[in-house]
Order: sequence, then C-alpha cells, then structure tokens
Amino acid sequence: MHQPSLLKTAASSEKCITGETMQIWYDACTGKHMRYGAAIAKKLRDHGHEVILTTRQHPDTLQVANFLNEKPIVIGKYDPKSLASRLKAGLRRQLLFCKFFGKNPPDIAISHGSVDQIRVAFGLGIPVITTIDTAYAEAVNRLTLPLASFIVASKAIPEEILKTYSAKGEIISFNGVDEVAWIKDFKPSVSYAFKKPLIVVREVEEKAAYTEKKFSLMPITKKLANLGNVVYLSRYRRKTIKGLTVPREFVDSASLAAQADLFVGVGGTITREAALQGTPAIIVDFFQKQHVNDYLMERGFPIFKAAPTEAYRLAEKLIGKKWDVSCKLRELENPVDTIEHVISQKIRKST
Repeated sequence: MHQPSLLKTAASSEKCITGETMQIWYDACTGKHMRYGAAIAKKLRDHGHEVILTTRQHPDTLQVANFLNEKPIVIGKYDPKSLASRLKAGLRRQLLFCKFFGKNPPDIAISHGSVDQIRVAFGLGIPVITTIDTAYAEAVNRLTLPLASFIVASKAIPEEILKTYSAKGEIISFNGVDEVAWIKDFKPSVSYAFKKPLIVVREVEEKAAYTEKKFSLMPITKKLANLGNVVYLSRYRRKTIKGLTVPREFVDSASLAAQADLFVGVGGTITREAALQGTPAIIVDFFQKQHVNDYLMERGFPIFKAAPTEAYRLAEKLIGKKWDVSCKLRELENPVDTIEHVISQKIRKST
C-alpha cells in the first residue's frame, strides 16, 4: 500500500527549486478562514504564485469572500446537524476534491486545519501547511496535525501540546496571533450607523466539534442592553430579538470591532480583532485554556476574563475606554510572512 510522504517530490520539487510559479491551494471552511486565506493569497499572488481558493457552503464563508472581492470555488457544504451528517458531508467533499485535483494536483495545500483538504492533500502527496490557534479542538487537531508537513502556530501554544496530537511535521512558531494577518495594516472600510455606546456580542459557536457543552450568552447580552446599544452577531439564525440589534445583512466584524465601545464573547476571532485595535474585549470564561488570548493579555492588549456572574460588572467599568495598542501591534509578527518563508525557504529548497 502506497504511503505518501509529508513532502511531495519529483516534478513539483523541481518546480520549487527552479523558482517557477507554483500552484497553491487554500481551503477556507469558515469566515475566519476566508479572511486568513485572502491575506495569504494576496501575499502569494504578489510573489507570482497562482492561488486556488476553495470553500464550502457555510453561513459566513461566501459573504466574507464577496466582501473581500474573492471568488472561491464552492465545493461541498457544512452540515452540522449530527455527527453522521458532518461525516457524510466531509467524505463527499473529499471525493469532490479528489475529482477536482486528482489529475492535476497543486504544489502546496494550505488551510487553517481543513480536515477534508488535508486528508486529500496527504493522499495525493501534496505538501501541507496548516495553521492552528485552538489547541482544545481535539477532533480537528487529531485529524489534521499528524498529516501536516508544516504546522505554523503562535508562540502562545506550547509545542508539547501540539505533539500530543502526534504532529510529525515541522512546527514553526511566530510571535503573534493569526488575526495579525489582516489587522496589522487594517483600516476600517465600513462605518456602521449603530447608536452609541455600541456593545458588540458574538453568539457562542454551539455547533463546532469542540463545543462539548451548551452555553448561551443571551442572559448576559440582554442585561448589557442597560449599558448601551447591543449589536448581537448571530451565527445561523438572524431573527429579531427584543431589546437587541440583530443585523440581517453581512457585517464586517473587523470594522465593527474597531467602531465598538465594548466587545463581549467567549474568546473567538472577534475578541482578538477588537483587542488588536484597542477596543476592550471581555471573555466570558467558558472554554478551556485559550493560549492565544492569554498571550495577548500578557502583552497589554485589552482582553479581560470574567465569570458569567461578573461580566456585567466588568462591562460597566470598561465600556467606552480605548487603548492605544499601535506600538504593541507593530511588535507582533505576521503569520502570512511566516507561511511565505516556509514556501520559499523550506518547500522550494526541498529535494
């Protein structure tokens, strides 16, 4: 039985060495992945490479892509109704990837832990670069890290944790967090006409594989309405909720986070988008240890943790305050530069 190596050889390696344009495949499974993928794609295109961007039908992916003027190829869908539906949707996607790339595989595959992409890329002998920032996402990490050629991760995440998932590829750490990829030179392109003071709350991702127990921010969210205008960013159902503003159309989270007077969530992407722009962000402590958030807190970015019973009191103290984090942000490394370095200095020079 053929066992693919972690680094592709033969024709593609020759192409790497001679410095020819490479064909690079990025797969985006969520809105965050799309934002990350667009930043990576821009850098690689600027270096003369061809980037094939794929995604799946998902509540966020295509809206983010349209906002960023990207035109990804939609392959498969996200179906989180049950474990069986997730598995079937993933297997169908893998088969579609095989059909799409089987006869003409790209030179490199990159993703933020796309299970379907990484399995197919490994099977086709394509070098895999994966990024990771959720060390607690056990299912995804077990299915991706052992197959990756290179793992690009924030220094916030201890290598020992990555190795517990049987990571065999080279671990390359950078001094920053993923969101630096699109926030470092970011200038809000949209100004929303929401009333001030503006409090942004992000709904908990209850359908993710890593969410083992249910938790709702709604009781806290409704109470926060006493302090200002609460914009509630739901994930799957954009229905009216009395006392809250629930946008029905796409909202650029990075621009909104810059405009907000306070952000409240459980520690996901928008937490860091806000803090990296000086907007105070409260994490309602629910998930396991979130290394990347602790990393930013230690460096003086305005992230604060609170138990559900203490979140409102903390919000009263923080709302309306802003932090000048421009110097701190400049000190952080951009992971896109790290990924480009892996391609140019490690994969290109492999034999």
